[in-house]
Amino acid sequence: MNVSVLLTVLTLASAVSIIVLILLGLRMALQTPPWTARDRDKVLIAFAIALIGWFLAATVSAWLGAYHAAPGTMPTIQYALFTPIIIGAWLIWRSPTVSLIIDAIPQQWLVGVQVFRVLGGIFLVLYAMGKMPGVFAWPAGVGDLLVGVLAGVIAAAYARAPRVYPDLVMWWNILGLTDLIIAVATGIASSPSRIQVTAFDQPNVLITIFPLVLVPAFLVPLWILLHIASLTKLRRRAATADKPHGAAISHM
Repeated sequence: MNVSVLLTVLTLASAVSIIVLILLGLRMALQTPPWTARDRDKVLIAFAIALIGWFLAATVSAWLGAYHAAPGTMPTIQYALFTPIIIGAWLIWRSPTVSLIIDAIPQQWLVGVQVFRVLGGIFLVLYAMGKMPGVFAWPAGVGDLLVGVLAGVIAAAYARAPRVYPDLVMWWNILGLTDLIIAVATGIASSPSRIQVTAFDQPNVLITIFPLVLVPAFLVPLWILLHIASLTKLRRRAATADKPHGAAISHM
């Protein structure tokens, strides 16, 4: 199996696995009141359409070369990266239905699903093969490995003692977001384009073409939205804990 085929299999399999896990986790989280079977099915169908549609749109556009960067041209990956983040963040913060969904999903699940971040270690492998610049591969690869490994550890710790480890979850989210910000910045800075500022001797071409471009076009915004959902749930839990004991909280 050559490198191109291996990267395609790993990238697509990872994205599909994450979508399946999100939908399965959501189905399990909505098994309890106030969710009826009808409401649960409506939410699952809506999420399935949104996630699968987003993934297919990102995959097709990536395969057609929509995000391929070249010297002297402006990058286009920012549209695939920021559009879903803006829409998803707005829904997380403003939609009552999405708020109810986040309330239902266990915090340890929002953290634990990001164990898939360890797949970012492939950047280090590509660097060792001379196919990716170190200015991107090292921070992105090491950062993803660290965040992915810690995701499993912190999720398990929080599940055992949720009142003890909220700060740990918060700092893990900050670490995860910082890792993604650095990866996006170094990826854009090292890719061939009009705004490239580094790695001229070895431009970061692979991250701009199929299949690896699906990382910034689909996986990175998905990870960021999971971080936002986790932090939002932490904030709401803290606000609820600060309310006078016995105060009524209405979600509807």
